[in-house]
Amino acid sequence: MSDQTLGTPHPGAVLRGAVDLSSLRARATTPPSAAATAAGEAPTPPLIFDATDANFATVLELSRTVPVVVDLWAEWCGPCTQLSPVLEKVITDLGGRLVLAKVDVDANPQLAQSFRAQSIPLVVALVAGQPVQLFTGAVPEQQVREVFAQLLQLAAQQGVTGTVPQSPGDSDATTEDAEPPLPPLHQEAFDAIEGGDYARAAAAYEAALAENPRDDQARAGLGQVRLLDRVQGLDLQEARAAAAAAPTDPHAQFAVADLDLAGGHVDDAFGRLLDLFAVLPDEERAPVRERLLELFGLVGDADARVLRARGRLSSLLF
Repeated sequence: MSDQTLGTPHPGAVLRGAVDLSSLRARATTPPSAAATAAGEAPTPPLIFDATDANFATVLELSRTVPVVVDLWAEWCGPCTQLSPVLEKVITDLGGRLVLAKVDVDANPQLAQSFRAQSIPLVVALVAGQPVQLFTGAVPEQQVREVFAQLLQLAAQQGVTGTVPQSPGDSDATTEDAEPPLPPLHQEAFDAIEGGDYARAAAAYEAALAENPRDDQARAGLGQVRLLDRVQGLDLQEARAAAAAAPTDPHAQFAVADLDLAGGHVDDAFGRLLDLFAVLPDEERAPVRERLLELFGLVGDADARVLRARGRLSSLLF
């Protein structure tokens, strides 16, 4: 079954085949509610919390009581940093009818693989232990509210209507963590990303860099938009098949590397391009090196994976 986006809520929207959470479910040997009852206290999860490979079984169990929204993100992902505050604000405004589980795909590769996160930000939901795909990419607040309203209707059809008590600090969290307004050209780029117009977003970031060549956020945003533009419309299985059939074709390998990086599989993306660089003649290596440097910039020069990949690239060059 192919991934679907939640539209008109109905039980058939639940993705029973597109996401494999069986290995994570198997870890739930003692449901959190039972453990809390044995300890003489009721569990009170926060509205917004970090989910990991290790604790995700408890998140699945929680979704049998209250719908759980899962935000798959990464620190290097520009649209992720734009979307996350929107999700947190809307979740807080709903007063405990939904909770938000934040998943760093770099730190939790099993979850990224289970949810088939080909690109991020990816937002899914869990209802009664079953995943429902909501949307991919940064979307405006009003659209988030509309999708979450549909999610609540779907959850009600499944009998999942519980709430999580809202602590006094929850209502202040969004205000305290709110980011300052974006500069005009950055806002223009963000609006273009929301509309799927990556060419206009790239032009806005390029204009910002023309005004201030040291604008690191614009540089990172430009790289991210170019990546999103390249992976838009690509099918992962088709791309992998093409790359397997043409192991020394840079364009075929670039496509899979882009998809891997967009999905959080950073080491896989670097390894693929470094393996290609190693087997190509010297006169054909330049485009591969340029693509590697571009991807290094997206992830961040201080990242351990970039440092390892740079070390291998240097050894291949010299």
